[in-house]
Formats: sequence, structure tokens, C-alpha cells
Amino acid sequence: MTHDVHIIGGGLAGSEAAWQLARRGFRVRLSEMRGGGGATPAHQTDGLAELVCSNSFRSDDDERNAVGLLHHEMRQLDSLVMQVGEITRVPAGSAMAVDRDQFSAEITRALTSHPNIDVVREQVTALPPSGPTIVATGPLTAQSLAESIIAVTGEERLAFFDAIAPIVYRDSINMDICWIQSRWNKRTAASNAEGDYINCPLDREQYLAFYSGLLAGDKTEFREWEQNTPYFEGCMPIEVMAERGVDTLRYGPMKPVGLDDPRTGRWPHAVVQLRQDNALGTLWNMVGFQTKLKYGAQLELFRTIPGLENAEFARLGGLHRNTFLNAPAVLDRQLRLRRAPHIRFAGQITGCEGYVESAAVGLAAGLMAAAELAGRSWQDLPRSTAMGAILAHITGDAEADTYQPMNVNFGLFPPLHDVAKKSRKEAYTSRAKAELAGWLAAHRFEPA
Repeated sequence: MTHDVHIIGGGLAGSEAAWQLARRGFRVRLSEMRGGGGATPAHQTDGLAELVCSNSFRSDDDERNAVGLLHHEMRQLDSLVMQVGEITRVPAGSAMAVDRDQFSAEITRALTSHPNIDVVREQVTALPPSGPTIVATGPLTAQSLAESIIAVTGEERLAFFDAIAPIVYRDSINMDICWIQSRWNKRTAASNAEGDYINCPLDREQYLAFYSGLLAGDKTEFREWEQNTPYFEGCMPIEVMAERGVDTLRYGPMKPVGLDDPRTGRWPHAVVQLRQDNALGTLWNMVGFQTKLKYGAQLELFRTIPGLENAEFARLGGLHRNTFLNAPAVLDRQLRLRRAPHIRFAGQITGCEGYVESAAVGLAAGLMAAAELAGRSWQDLPRSTAMGAILAHITGDAEADTYQPMNVNFGLFPPLHDVAKKSRKEAYTSRAKAELAGWLAAHRFEPA
């Protein structure tokens, strides 16, 4: 099949871009190196849109949360990621989480069965010299292609470390000690009857012992060229957080508030939470426990957590180095490379951070490319929307000299200073929904 657009990378962003283009009648060549001789340090399968770090798309609250608002906007724009997310959803309180294996399988099925998409298992080693192209290779871009990107952009890449949380087999958790409850007993339509998190309580003595063991445990050593690479705050290893102070974890991933230990009727001193990772409920991930501890140290330390004394792990934590463009300096407002405008970038390689943000930027790149191919002028999404805010940030609003990965958040939105602080989140989301509806009415490019 000849193609109208070449998409390089079959992750969340590339998959979403391919879907948007194909549904509008354009032919897509989707190149994915996994299954074609290439591999990454973090992926385990050759499935499209494989979720590596977590199975959570975070908050689904579209009234008070910027990520939940982004969910809403993507649904309004016929997002494949959101559609499949609903099909493969698992309980996660007020968050949206999915069975990661089913999710990847459904995305792969949808794309490989579409007549306008040709999924090719191949490793692309250089940027194409011509023809509409979307590069969505993510933060684990192969070295040869990364070198080609550096040569074309004339910029040095930025980089940061990203850590992966462990996954525990459900039947190895001691439920005589642990209990199931969502914080403050919050529920959604996908929630389990009891709650959505397994909670492992620690008293003060147990917490301090865990804290000391965490700081003392053997950790991955960095190569010389990695020494000064920073961590992204949203995926920071738990031991790096612990270095900030003895109580940092108790105000972060081990926060006990809103959780009543049924054995005492009180909040514990600290808590380790696990969230369901697959639809069968057999796998649970340790929430916020991204780590660079070596495997032996992980097993020794995590089995000191009450309820995990005999825990068996389907996957231990890991660490990988991510790379991304200095997007404000090298991309225009339509995600095109200034030095080679036939090439767009999408997803985490642009410096957006998070599954949902990556997919959203891929969605936007697909819509932008479709409009260009159809000879239609592109009207920027309103900056008051979640998608418009993150796109504006990565394509010029952020300071290029200090550019770092960014999740969507209300700090990226045009401010509403005249609204009371307690009502501001709802005001942000209400304004965004209204302006997106107006944008859709005037500029929507309907699928063929």
C-alpha cells in the first residue's frame, strides 16, 4: 500500500495519530521497530500502545481535574485510546486504569484491521528526507534515529530518568493484615464493591525501618554519561523522594489519610497501596513505587512491608533513560520541525509527560496532518482547553532554556483571577468544555 503519511512509532501517540488519519480516508504506513528487529529497555512485547510504567490514565474527574478534562476532550474528538480504555477498564477509584495486556491487544487489533493502515515491523534509522511524516518514537527512541534527529534539529536532546513500579501477584498478599478500601471511600462506575486499592498498613516503627532500608538498599549505578541526568517529578523513584526527608513519603505515595485500618479503626502511620493491574484481578501494582533499587534489594525490602511478607512479583521495578526534544525551540505551533516542516513530532518525544498527554498530542498531530493533506487551514485548539494548553506549552509557551517534561495541569491554562479559588477548578473545566464545543462546531474535520 502506498501511503499519504508515514508514522514512525507505534506507541500511544503514533497509534492515535494513525487512527485519526485513517478514519479521515488517508493511508498510513505505521512503522514499529518492535517485532522488526528492534527493542527497547522497557517494553516486554511487540504490541502497539504497550503501557510500560503503570496501567493508570490517572484521574477521570472532568469537573475538577486537568487530566480528567483531557479525557473528556479526547472522547469528544473520537480518541481510540479513550474508546479502548473504556473497553478494557479495571477498578481504580476515581482514576481510569486498564488491563494493560487487553488494552494493547485491542489497539493492535483496531489498527491492523483498518484498511487504510499498513503496520510495518521495521526499524527506521533516519528521518525521511521528504513526504508527510509523524515521528512518535517516544522517550526510548533508537540511537540511530536519535542521532538523525539531532543532526536535523541542530539541538542537543534533553534527557531524564523514568522508573517503573513493581507488580505483585494478588494471591501472595496477606489479606489478614491488608484490606481493600479507596481513599475516603470514593467510588466510580468501575469500582469494586469494597474499594479499589489494597492497603498495607505500617506503624511508626515499621515505617522508620522501611525508610532506613530504602536509603541503604543497593541501587542501580549510572554510567558516566548519565550522571547529571535529572528525574521527572511525576515518575520519581521512591528512594529519591525519601532522600528529601523522613516524612516525605508519608505526604506522597505512602500517605495514610482517608484510610481506616479495620483492625484499629484508625489511620495507620503510613500505608502502601496496590492498584489492580489487569481485568482478572490477579496482578496488582505498587502505587508510586517506581524504583532504581536492584532486584535483590527490592525483594528484601518490599517483603518487610506488612502483608507482603510472602509477596511474589510478576515484575520488579526498573529504570530507563528517556530522551525528548527541546520542543519550544525546534517545533512550530503545528508540531512541525522548523528545519524540515514535512516532519511532525508527537507524544513524549516532544516533552509532554504521561500516557494521556502523549496520546492527546498524537491525536492532535493526526488532526493537523489530516487538515493539511485536505487543504484545510488549521485553527489552533483554544488554549483554555486541556489539549490546547499542553500543545501551546510544548510548542512555544514554555521557556526553551529550562524546558522539562510536563503533565497537563491548570497552571498551563489562561488564569481566572476573578473566580474564587474554591470554585476555580470547576470554572476552568466549564470554560474549556464550552470553548471546545465552539471549536468543534466551527472546525471539526469529520471522519470519512
